[in-house]
Amino acid sequence: MDHIDRSLLAQLQQDATQPYAALGRAVGLSAGAAHERVRKLRERGVIRRTTVDVDPAAAGLGVLAYVMVDSTAWMGDAAGDFAALPEIVEAHVIAGTASVLVKVRTATTEQLQDVLRRIYAIGGVSGTQATVVLETFFERPVPLEPAGPDPA
Repeated sequence: MDHIDRSLLAQLQQDATQPYAALGRAVGLSAGAAHERVRKLRERGVIRRTTVDVDPAAAGLGVLAYVMVDSTAWMGDAAGDFAALPEIVEAHVIAGTASVLVKVRTATTEQLQDVLRRIYAIGGVSGTQATVVLETFFERPVPLEPAGPDPA
C-alpha cells in the first residue's frame, strides 16, 4: 500500500459517498485510476465494507460500556457466542488478567445489566467487570498517516 492508497482511504473515511472523479482530484489521479485503486483495495480486503456512521445517542443507544470478561477456559473459540449478543459491538481476546474485552451499547443501564447476565451464560465465563463511559472525547477512524517509507 503506497501513499496514494493511504490518501484514497483517508478521503473515503471522510466521505465514502464522494464520486471517483472527486477522489481522483483529491489524490492526483483520474476518476478511472481512482476507481481501479479502490477496487483493488476491496479485493485485497483493505476496505472491508462501506457503512454509515450512526450517532449512537441519536439512535437511542446512549449507554456505552467496556466489559472485561474473566474465564475459566480459553475463550478464543467463543467468538460466535459473543457475536450472538447484538448489543456487543466489538469483542477482542486479550492478554492480561481478563480473557475478553467487549464494547457494549444499550439504551439503558437495565439493558446493560441484561447483557451482563447473557455474557455470564456463555460457557467458560467466570466473571465480568463493566466500566460505563460517561463522556466520549473523540473516536477516530484507523490512522492512515504513513509510519515511514513504504515497504517494498
